[in-house]
Amino acid sequence: MKSWLSGLLLLGILVAIGGLGMAQTTNISVPQVAWWRGIGEPFSQAGHAKVSYPMIDDGYWQGAPIGGFGSGSIGHTYRGDFARWHLDVGTHRYQTVWADQFSLYQETAAGKKAFVLFPERPPSGTLSAWNWGDPAVKGTYYAVYPRAWYAYDTAPVRVTIEQFSPVIPHNYKETSYPVGIFLCQLKNTDVKPVTASLMLTWENLIGGPLLGGDSWRMKDNYNYYREIPAGGSKIQGIVLGAQGMERAVEEWQGQFAIASLAQPGVEITYRTRFSTLGNGADVWSDFRADGRLENLNDESPAHGDRIGAALAITVKLAPGEVRVVPIVVAWDLPIMAFGGGHKWFRRYTEYFGTEGTHAFAIAAEALLNWRKWEQEIIAWQQPVLEDPELPAWYKATLFNELYYLVDGGTAWENGPAGTGQPDDPNDHKFAYLECFDYDTYSTLDVRFYGAFPLAMLWPEIEKQVIREFAATVDQEDNRIRMIGWSHKLAPRKLRGAVPHDLGSPREDPWLQPNNYAWQDSNDWKDLNSKFVLEVWRAYVLDGKQDTRFLADVWPAAKEALTFLKAMDKDNDGIPENEGIPDQTYDTWTMHGVSAYCGGLWLAALEAAQRIAEILGDNTAAAQYGNWFAKAQPVFEKKLWNGKYYNFDETSDVIMADQLAGAWYAALLELPPIVPEDHLRSALQAIYSYNVLKFQNGKMGAVNGMLPTGKIDRSDEQSQEVWTGVTYALASLMLTQGMNKEAFQTAKGVYNVAWGDGKYARGYWFRTPEAWDETGNFRASMYMRPQSIWAMQLAGENGSCRHKR
Repeated sequence: MKSWLSGLLLLGILVAIGGLGMAQTTNISVPQVAWWRGIGEPFSQAGHAKVSYPMIDDGYWQGAPIGGFGSGSIGHTYRGDFARWHLDVGTHRYQTVWADQFSLYQETAAGKKAFVLFPERPPSGTLSAWNWGDPAVKGTYYAVYPRAWYAYDTAPVRVTIEQFSPVIPHNYKETSYPVGIFLCQLKNTDVKPVTASLMLTWENLIGGPLLGGDSWRMKDNYNYYREIPAGGSKIQGIVLGAQGMERAVEEWQGQFAIASLAQPGVEITYRTRFSTLGNGADVWSDFRADGRLENLNDESPAHGDRIGAALAITVKLAPGEVRVVPIVVAWDLPIMAFGGGHKWFRRYTEYFGTEGTHAFAIAAEALLNWRKWEQEIIAWQQPVLEDPELPAWYKATLFNELYYLVDGGTAWENGPAGTGQPDDPNDHKFAYLECFDYDTYSTLDVRFYGAFPLAMLWPEIEKQVIREFAATVDQEDNRIRMIGWSHKLAPRKLRGAVPHDLGSPREDPWLQPNNYAWQDSNDWKDLNSKFVLEVWRAYVLDGKQDTRFLADVWPAAKEALTFLKAMDKDNDGIPENEGIPDQTYDTWTMHGVSAYCGGLWLAALEAAQRIAEILGDNTAAAQYGNWFAKAQPVFEKKLWNGKYYNFDETSDVIMADQLAGAWYAALLELPPIVPEDHLRSALQAIYSYNVLKFQNGKMGAVNGMLPTGKIDRSDEQSQEVWTGVTYALASLMLTQGMNKEAFQTAKGVYNVAWGDGKYARGYWFRTPEAWDETGNFRASMYMRPQSIWAMQLAGENGSCRHKR
């Protein structure tokens, strides 16, 4: 796959090969299987948070974000507004910025008309001179992330805007870029010539609350026009920054830029300043007159105002003619700041500098390279999108669930932006949040499910995260804190315990691991096993060549297993759960040997034995082989009931996730940890009970089901569907050839999160951790659902063939 991501070409070379001129004749096409929804179409049955404590619930106006890994992201909703702001790393803000809009002008023999491409009206008094809510603003929104399309049914000029950012597999440069590309296609459907213009307006947010600052800091904001030559043409745009800032030193400092590419037959005009607090008559009357702006370059600062800028592209279209012109939004906010006071430069600054004055340079690179980036994305996605054996709903969902890699408070550093921090120029630490409600970075028990796309598509990043965890294993943090569940006191981190997470944006991620304090994760029975299995996953999915990586993390893996082995109190070979929620189901208690933790232990021992053999550690290989030989019969004796594995030694609840260890073994080239007939029988029981007997098999797999066919209501989590667990279960089914059952199971998540039928709850681009039988949710925008990529792995590695 790396062959088509070769070589970094200079901008001059890109211009010379004709990337600029080709932009004019491109026709935008939308994949037939793209997820879609009517632009601005309301949704009447949206789900809501099902818990009594505060939880983010922004509603169903969502869409694919723009931005790269660690650059911060901006959510562009399916009605056309920019509303979800994750530019202040680790912080979630949902607020429509009304000035950030596309608007259309069209001039025909019948007259002139201009309107905002937004189907509703903002609050009274907001930019009231603009033509909002025009009846012509209808159409369809499509998404196959990182691409999305707004296909408007406007006439006679039909507008289609394709949006994407260069999020490209095995690419560790452009994938970090803070930029969104908008390919604007204008098509004349009339029999007579027309003049058409598309205007992008953007507010200067530098210093403001959406970036982590305060409104008063925006008084020095100003905008200015800039252009540079590009292969006989020129790039024209506007930089939105703040006066007096030569180098960013705070997270809210930097620049935005909006820009386009002048080409033969394409006219670009601009207005650098208008008030976004007023009625907007100055910029609107200018645009409405002839679709052009008066090229006003007003660099006066905002003072007490809020200011925006506008860029218009104008073309004359013959009957039937189609023109495509790129417009980009870029930002340069080089600093990430966390609650503990430490600051880091964002990853993209390696390529553009750390000053915070390069937004226009980022925009220019996007305008010169967008075609190459788009083709690389298409080459990656096309084999899946055109596979006739894959269900249509699955194809789009597979890619759309990747939104969270960019939109999950993602942090990717390029060195410290202050003093007193460790600096390894080869590290480039990476992390993203479990979710914004449970805001811990790289949560290990969750990324066990959710990090499959990282390991498959960006394996170098995945190995870096594993190295970060490995470095913590022998660390100890004896600061005492209160545990939320029990109100007992416990040390933050014991040596040998793999931490729950790599920290929180409220403190200092990477420097202060194990922020989670709801339970004492030092006692958890799944984390250390999962760490070893994630080591193995990273190695296998990177091609089984990087033994240096294995050697680097091997001491930590061995220490983790020794620490967990000590929790085997009765010396039967399997660490026992202690009657507390001591694993990822952190309110659901397990007693003694459990199917979940016991199976993970068995799989971890197999993985450790394989790693030891690869590294030539024969003593360790023999030891782990002996441990497995002792433990496996105990697991069978204590838990197998003839049909499935009991929840634990005290309960015969049918747990959807009882085969988590067997899942990793089947998916990642390890020997079976249980007899294959037992595995198939247990899968059939889970499918028959947890899937089919829960909401007619249309909402995913409920976590716990009684043998009577009733939901296990002993705990909040036992009666939930966990979206990521459902996808994981479907992946395991695929490895066993249970293809029909697998896609039926997984489609339950689609029905609720992405569908439009009876069970739909409108969770697109905010897939939650869990929902109950009503479809109401807990923890939206969650990491675990990316386990859908384990389904793809099950097909790609030859263990099965997908069937409808």
